[in-house]
Amino acid sequence: MSRSPSAEAALRQAEAEGLTLLRSDTSTRYRWVHTNSGGNKAKPYYASMRRGSKHVVLGYFMTAEEAALACARTPRAQAAVAAAVAAAAAPPPMTAEAALRQAEAEGLTLLRSDSRSGYKSVCFSSTSCGQATPYQTQVRRRGRMVSLGHFATAEEAALNVARSPEGQAAMAAAAAPPAPPPKLPPMTALAALRQAEAEGLTLLRSESSRTGYKGVARNNSGGKPYKAEVWRGGRLMHLGCFATVEEAALNVARVKRSHQEEDDKPPPPTALTALTALAALRQAEAEGLTLLRSESSRTGYKGVTVDSSWNSSKPYKAEVGRGGRMTHLGCFATAEEAALNVARVKRSHQEEDDKPLPLTALAALRQAEAEGLTLLRSESSRTGYKGVTVDSRRSKPYKAEVRRDGKNVSLGSFATVEEAALTYARTPEAQAAVAAAAAKPAPPPMTAEEAALVLTRDLPGQAAAAPATSSRKRKVRSEEEPPHAAQPSGGSLLLKAPPTPVPMLQLTSAGAGAQQPGQPASLPPLPPLLDAQ
Repeated sequence: MSRSPSAEAALRQAEAEGLTLLRSDTSTRYRWVHTNSGGNKAKPYYASMRRGSKHVVLGYFMTAEEAALACARTPRAQAAVAAAVAAAAAPPPMTAEAALRQAEAEGLTLLRSDSRSGYKSVCFSSTSCGQATPYQTQVRRRGRMVSLGHFATAEEAALNVARSPEGQAAMAAAAAPPAPPPKLPPMTALAALRQAEAEGLTLLRSESSRTGYKGVARNNSGGKPYKAEVWRGGRLMHLGCFATVEEAALNVARVKRSHQEEDDKPPPPTALTALTALAALRQAEAEGLTLLRSESSRTGYKGVTVDSSWNSSKPYKAEVGRGGRMTHLGCFATAEEAALNVARVKRSHQEEDDKPLPLTALAALRQAEAEGLTLLRSESSRTGYKGVTVDSRRSKPYKAEVRRDGKNVSLGSFATVEEAALTYARTPEAQAAVAAAAAKPAPPPMTAEEAALVLTRDLPGQAAAAPATSSRKRKVRSEEEPPHAAQPSGGSLLLKAPPTPVPMLQLTSAGAGAQQPGQPASLPPLPPLLDAQ
């Protein structure tokens, strides 16, 4: 391609000044040179560069070479040329294997890290560093982050970090053994006891140990006289030597508590593997569930939606509505697995809806009458019913319990005391108690002497004489009473009325009078024990 005289003159002038015109892949073939399509046609090219935060136009020119010459005279262009020359003179980028061999030859250690690059002080950024050299090295120097360059491989970048003074210091710190923990002064016996009390520990005593504490023995090898040891996993662990037996026992108690806390921790939850579509269908069949189909849903199942932007590995989301609110059940790998979880929640909601409503007091009484049950009353219970307790802090305050095999067995909590008593009445223990109460024999009829005693107490002359009976006579009388008689606290005898009427008796002041016409026969005189005052 022939050049115009102006272009040739610009090239000769650049060679005379020792300048290099930086080439580019643009239409003008030169860096920082642009075409002026809407401007002066006599000078269709212009040169512009960024200085600070502004674009500065260096002028308009007839040829691209003249514009490139104007750019080559600027300090920025000259610095770019020097960097390009240095890059051309630099050795080719090292492969990962070559960088590792070079580090081994120089006796350097590449410091590993959990970062994306795998090495300390090496970051990966393909956008900022370019595709050819995506790995950048940075170290902190005098309080500022300093870049050491960009590299094609992470190993080459880590090698340059290891060569820096900061990398050398990091390798020395990593190779140095960890500093031993500071030694604590020995504790006195009183200080060890107070520390155990402050930590809520109990020093384990032992009668078979010479030291008096479990896990503490004499140290016969010199130094501190007491040593602490504990067993763990079939192995004996040495905890150290101590100046006092109490300090050794304190360390044993600490380790014992830490072991107990580890044993009490629940096992970590195992991750559930994702179900395939066929496995989800088989699981639904095994659980007796029906996956709800839907023609309006993209997934074909009710309550299941799909969107790969949520999670590419689990694009199906399961949701159900309950009480006017949507509940998220999780994301799943297949639509069938999501529909299986929806069916499980739907069944649990159906079971909750099918539960019977709590009975009112009147409904519980009618139900007991319909079932032929007796609600057992109790004067010693706060609720008035046997087997029913109350706790006003709960939403269902009445609790039914039954004594079974030596233990209290809960029958549930209820809203009303009558419903709790009805539940208790349905138990075999309550029905056995009702049957035992109904099977008690009827009291025998009163004898003639018992009936006479009752009538005597009702007479004016005998009312005051009855309490004067001696304690010995009352005792003898109580021993002669039938089982159905009851004695109140006042000392007088109260007899239960017989089931049949007692014939009227005719009593005289002498004890036995003549029989009158039309009157029933009179009884013989009272026994001497009852007549004596």
